Amino acid sequence: MPLIPNKPVPAMELSVAGGGRYSLVAEKPQQFTMVVFYRGLHCPICRRYLSELEALLPDFEKRGVSVIAASSDPQDRAEQAKSGWGLNNLRVAHGLSIEDARKWGLYVSRSNGMTSAGVVEPDLFNEPGLFIVRPDGTLYWGTTSTMPFGRPHFKEILQSLDFVIPKNYPARGDA
Repeated sequence: MPLIPNKPVPAMELSVAGGGRYSLVAEKPQQFTMVVFYRGLHCPICRRYLSELEALLPDFEKRGVSVIAASSDPQDRAEQAKSGWGLNNLRVAHGLSIEDARKWGLYVSRSNGMTSAGVVEPDLFNEPGLFIVRPDGTLYWGTTSTMPFGRPHFKEILQSLDFVIPKNYPARGDA
């Protein structure tokens, strides 16, 4: 079942590559938290997507948006993605359970074996999703995909934030 705007999102507490823990409830952004669920180390599209996000982190910070990327990958694969993909500033959380992925409304896939990146897919893993969460833990904006393709563009999200923040634009889709 999809998450509903203006309603609480599921709890999220995960370990972070490089050490430490992440707790969504402990985040206190000025405007929003953007949670970007990626498929994992095996996904070459995720590599490009998160690399683009890494470059735009200062732009999100200027708008009062904290950012976390998360996947069902275990620690070793998340560490490999963080270092191998050059994600020096992006927080990369790992260990999202399949049950918790489903609570977020993420689709789950089975392994097809080796990918074009030369990395074997896990037996089960989450597909992409992007959620913008208010500081009170309610959903403002969300999108999921059944495929690695067709994700929201971060530059368009930034442009949208420039529109919605000053206008206090309401969340949509809760009727």
